[in-house]
Amino acid sequence: MSAHVVANEAAGQRLDQFLRQEISEHSRAFLQKLIEAGHVVVNGGTVKASYKVRAGDKVRVEVPPPRALETLAEDIALDVLFEDSDIIVVNKPAGLVVHPAAGNYEHTLVNALLHHCRGELAGIGGVERPGIVHRLDKGTSGCIVVAKTDFAHKALVAQFKSREVKKIYRAVCWGKFARPSGRIETVIGRSERDRKKMSASASRGRPAVTDYRVLKQFTDFALVELHIHTGRTHQIRVHMAHISHPVVGDATYGRARTTNISVARPLLHAYKLGFAHPRSGKLMEFTAPVPEDMLKVCES
Repeated sequence: MSAHVVANEAAGQRLDQFLRQEISEHSRAFLQKLIEAGHVVVNGGTVKASYKVRAGDKVRVEVPPPRALETLAEDIALDVLFEDSDIIVVNKPAGLVVHPAAGNYEHTLVNALLHHCRGELAGIGGVERPGIVHRLDKGTSGCIVVAKTDFAHKALVAQFKSREVKKIYRAVCWGKFARPSGRIETVIGRSERDRKKMSASASRGRPAVTDYRVLKQFTDFALVELHIHTGRTHQIRVHMAHISHPVVGDATYGRARTTNISVARPLLHAYKLGFAHPRSGKLMEFTAPVPEDMLKVCES
């Protein structure tokens, strides 16, 4: 149970927006579900997520304990880069979904972690996302950190929110780059033409910043290193398509090309991940080797 009093400067905000700022470790969608289920009380009564808070409002939030996951643990091999009592860092293979969701409740990274960690995953992430503090798309390979304690979960979420986490990717991108390096700075929001896609030209969106550096230019494509300073959905794929260098294999943001290159996923890899250990504060950096499918394309 947590209690919050609305300050003058927060007056007029939606309740879910106010709570997102007050309780940063939870997503707005999660908070909306709490409100809908009656776990959020304002001045002694329940209200909707759209309720506009007023100065002096007393807001009480109860986060129910996650329901036990008894049947989802699966013996799936993991490439563990680091593990201690607080965190586990994994090199996720392409094709593995991070957490269960509609239509994909089995064979995910969470299922594998439940078996590997045997009851040690942080519960604060909820039933379907225990320990998860960030995610990688199904087709993206590479470094991902997972919290094993609630203490670690809160600390890591805070680092991601304040942009203290170093996130460096490698990708194979179409075309010849006119400049060896550069910065892409746009907003990214839901596409107004296709609600399943994100767009760098959306009228409503959040700031997104990506730095790129060409590591090796080939005839029709290049191996590129990317440093993302924000963590928007599909950020790299959207940004590279925005500058006309879509990620090779990206059927969503790329375009059909006549080529002898055949790949089963967007060639995007979370190469390095750096952060401060949630308990010791020690700076740590992990590297996941570039996977075989990307190496084969570059060597062909």
